[in-house]
Amino acid sequence: MPLKADPKSGGTNADGSRSDEYCSFCFQNGKLVNPEMTIAEMRALIIEKLGEKGYPRFIARFFTIGLDRLKRWRGHG
Repeated sequence: MPLKADPKSGGTNADGSRSDEYCSFCFQNGKLVNPEMTIAEMRALIIEKLGEKGYPRFIARFFTIGLDRLKRWRGHG
C-alpha cells in the first residue's frame, strides 16, 4: 500500500519509529506480519484495502505494479 494511503502512515520498526519502507498492514514492530505471503496475495490485499478506502480498482492495481522491486520481494516470484 502506498504510505500516503496508509491510515498509520507506515509500519513500525523494532524501536517504535515509523517505517518508510513498509505499510502498517504488513510491517509491525520491526517484523513482517505475514512473511510467507506471496506477491499475488499481497496484490490482492492491496487492492482490497485501497478499495475499502474508495480507490477505484484500476488505480489500486496501479499501486501494485512495483511490488517486485521492493526489498521484501526482490529475487522472489
